[in-house]
Amino acid sequence: MKKAKLLWIDLEMTGLNPEKDKILEVAAIATDMDLNTIATYEGIVKVEPEIIAQRMVGDFWEKNPKSRDALIAQNSTGKPIQTIESELLAFVDKYFGNTIYLAGNSVHQDRKFIEREMPKLNSKLHYRILDVSSWKIYFENALNKKFIKPENHRALDDINGSIEEFKWYLTFLK
Repeated sequence: MKKAKLLWIDLEMTGLNPEKDKILEVAAIATDMDLNTIATYEGIVKVEPEIIAQRMVGDFWEKNPKSRDALIAQNSTGKPIQTIESELLAFVDKYFGNTIYLAGNSVHQDRKFIEREMPKLNSKLHYRILDVSSWKIYFENALNKKFIKPENHRALDDINGSIEEFKWYLTFLK
């Protein structure tokens, strides 16, 4: 089996503060360096309803009620974060060698949540990150070129969008 090189991760959280917010949904896609999908993972994290009620408020959630309502509705079918972490560890053990590069859009923010809620997974990740949002900054500000990515705010959809966005940026290198 061909080993993956990039671990594309997207998390949906109750908010962006890793000290107060919690992971609700996790998706991962293992790809090679040509961005071919090798395997996919999805997991729903069970979060205390009180935290959801307290943290899933404000402008962002008011502007994205479809995503908010779907994340809240699936919470009852979620698993403890420790179970999700164990499943992700099995995923990376199966599809990756020793080096696991994290990839995604603004994935440094996701990494903060991984550090806090999934420390065993975090310890396996390389310190180098492929952050698509860095490419976005350059292309939009220096080249006046913009990729329009759908913003579904669902983990697997967002990863697929990030991979497509990165492929688009790479077309400028050929």
